[in-house]
Amino acid sequence: QVQLVESGGELVQAGGSLRLSCVYSGRTATTYVMGWFRQNPEKEREFVAAISRAGVSTYYGDSVKGRFTISRDDAKNTVYLQMNSLKPEDTAVYYCAAAAGYYSRPSYYTARSYDSWGQGTQVTVSS
Repeated sequence: QVQLVESGGELVQAGGSLRLSCVYSGRTATTYVMGWFRQNPEKEREFVAAISRAGVSTYYGDSVKGRFTISRDDAKNTVYLQMNSLKPEDTAVYYCAAAAGYYSRPSYYTARSYDSWGQGTQVTVSS
């Protein structure tokens, strides 16, 4: 399994920016698809973004397209989520996740495709 540690969440005003980081470790960590999800209490975990092995392809949820950018630096074992033009509805706990399997693209939009999860980092956007 892969170990994941997120950081970068904080309180920010609407319209501002944040960059989340997720450090991954494990012998085969660079062979995993990496994703970001978010969750609020009493709501299902929502797909935010994912990036393929070696960063060839990226995928985004509809609510963040054009505002968020996912990237990975395997030399640093880190995946990033750059969040711009933040809105109050972006407030959530953000989770980093890693998927070992090889699936068709739509599968990476669902949480059950991911094998390892970080502890989460809180992002709060004030209006």
